[in-house]
Amino acid sequence: MGRLLAGQLSAHRLSLLIWALALAGACGCASPSRPVPHGEIPRGLLLEARPIGRGARFHPPVTGRVGSHCQRRIGRRFGVHVELFAVDRVVIVPAGIGVRPPVRQLAGRIVSARCYGRLVTLEPTGLVLVRAGAALSLSDLFGAWGEPLSRRQMASFRAARGSRVSVFLDGREVRSAPGDLALSRHAEIVLEVGPHVPPHSSYTFPPGT
Repeated sequence: MGRLLAGQLSAHRLSLLIWALALAGACGCASPSRPVPHGEIPRGLLLEARPIGRGARFHPPVTGRVGSHCQRRIGRRFGVHVELFAVDRVVIVPAGIGVRPPVRQLAGRIVSARCYGRLVTLEPTGLVLVRAGAALSLSDLFGAWGEPLSRRQMASFRAARGSRVSVFLDGREVRSAPGDLALSRHAEIVLEVGPHVPPHSSYTFPPGT
C-alpha cells in the first residue's frame, strides 16, 4: 500500500496511505537524502508510488471457499505481506479472504466473523495472517480468494507473450512458479504483471504477528 498515489485516493484510502508510508519509512524502505519534516511523506516514496487501478479487475472480490479448517477463534497467527501490481497499477488484496460470514467490520477492518480459516485477510492492505503451524503457499491464498495464479496469470491479468508473472521475495526475484512460494513468517511478497515496479524488501508487521 505504500505505493499508492495519494492524489487519486478517497479520504479513507489516503489515511491508509499515510499509515502505510509511515510504516514503510520505519522499516527502511526509503532513504531520503535530507531529513524529512514531521508529517511529510518522503519524496522517494512519492516517486515510487502507484495508483490503485480502476474497475473490478483491480478490486477482485472474495469468491473462494474457506474449507474445513474454519475455527471460531482466530488463534495465534503470523503475518505475511503480499503486494500485487498489474499494468503499473495496484491490485487490491481484499479483506475477507478465509473468513466465513456473517462478519462485522469497523473502519474497513473485519473485527469478528463466524469462523476463521488457516489464512485470513482482515483488511485490504495485503497483510495475510496465517495460523501458527500451517504450511501454506501462495496457491492456498489465491485459492481461498477464488482467483487464478500461474506463471502466466495473476487474478484476471495475463502476462504478455514471451513474459511471465514476476515474483519477488524480500526484494529479490525468484524463478519458481508463483503458487509454490511459501507463506513464511514476515515474508514480503510482490507479484507483478506488466511494467516493472521496484519491489519493497520488507514490511513493518503489527506486534504479535
